[in-house]
Amino acid sequence: MVKALTIFGGTGDLTFRKLLPALYNGSVSGAESADYQILIIGRRDYSTEQYRELARGWVQKFSRLPYQDAAFSRFAARIEYYRMDFSEASAYAALDAFYAARGIGEHIFYLAVAPRFFGIIAEGLASVNGAPQGKVILEKPFGENLAAAKALNARLEAIFTPGRIYRIDHYLGKEMVRNIETIRFSNPLFTNLWDARFIECVQITASEDVGVESRGGYYEEAGALKDMVQNHLFQILSIVAMERPYEFNGADMHAEQLRVLRALRPVGQEPIRDTLLLGQYEGYQQENLVDPHSRTETYAALRLFIDNDRWRGAPFYIRTGKKLQKREMEVAVIFRRPRPDVARNVLIIKIQPTEGVYLQFNIQKPGDTEEITQAKMDFCQSCLLENRINTPEAYERLLGACIRGERFWFSQWDQIETGWQYIEQLREAYRAERLPLVNYAPGVSGPKEADFLLARFGHAWFDDD
Repeated sequence: MVKALTIFGGTGDLTFRKLLPALYNGSVSGAESADYQILIIGRRDYSTEQYRELARGWVQKFSRLPYQDAAFSRFAARIEYYRMDFSEASAYAALDAFYAARGIGEHIFYLAVAPRFFGIIAEGLASVNGAPQGKVILEKPFGENLAAAKALNARLEAIFTPGRIYRIDHYLGKEMVRNIETIRFSNPLFTNLWDARFIECVQITASEDVGVESRGGYYEEAGALKDMVQNHLFQILSIVAMERPYEFNGADMHAEQLRVLRALRPVGQEPIRDTLLLGQYEGYQQENLVDPHSRTETYAALRLFIDNDRWRGAPFYIRTGKKLQKREMEVAVIFRRPRPDVARNVLIIKIQPTEGVYLQFNIQKPGDTEEITQAKMDFCQSCLLENRINTPEAYERLLGACIRGERFWFSQWDQIETGWQYIEQLREAYRAERLPLVNYAPGVSGPKEADFLLARFGHAWFDDD
């Protein structure tokens, strides 16, 4: 039986920059994805040979492993381009015949398209022999709002059973996100101190130094809360805060993550001005495909609490934004002071672009003195050449996880639903209070109002520079 990975949206940016390089790397390294024929579906008038030449340039530019002509030729031989208007229901009969002629009987479908097409494609595939028994991978965002997400989920689950739907969150494939559980649960140094008795606050930062670039139309519908917080950053928060699973398998870990999200302090118990700040970078309204009077946020800062026995009273601060000082994603765990005259211990889990762990702790200053100073240990995992070459990237890992049926590294519907509910309640409360969308200049670390949000409670954003 021939196995096929079909990519809808095969002429888009995601396919060129991420999926094709990931599949090439898998081909070279002998990953599970190398066993699959690759069917590219797009609306443009390409022949298979023309598409393979396009793919060559993107692989040369973005693949993790060095480009080699012979390796690419072997990889490209598995690629076939199929021109199709996937929004037309009548087109799926010909696709069914295409699969049958090639003996394809095992399917993975990757929907690298806008969310409005998810239901249309799924309903078209319902008429394709064997397709509903395959697996389907969906890109975020999953719906435009909670109501749309629920309706879309119902349409998908009516065709593909829930266990065949893989909602990809590429942050869950990043090396150091996967490492959080190891750092937490394999080091008594941290395991025994991982609660509000010893931790003063946790800070999760995801900043970008670029603006919306060519994605203005998408971003107008999304904004920072939907684009980053509701999915990526809530996933990371839940991994940082979850209880130790009974077993380290997908079901148990997912259950613990969900308990964290459901334990978030309900919106309204804290003043919304002490919970959420939204901002927009100067010049956003002049970006391509952006409303010149747009009220879409490009920055969000949140102060959240998890009301369970482990975390009660310790705030979780989240910040994310575009066109900031630097590209950076990290989790900062700020420990409580042992006494007022010494600095806090700090653990930083660096996710991107640098991958590694930073630890700041107190020692006595050398010499005949009792003065205390800070020692800093900084392990840069991504600085090691062999790691840069040999460590699979997020999309490589997640494609392999889907093939193996490992569901933990994918977002589950109940997590998505819980996140949507919380974010919509936050946004509605912000609007009801008529709180401002603050402006900030490109190249800064964030709006000054985000600093004030923490300062009101005796905290500050940690900067390991």
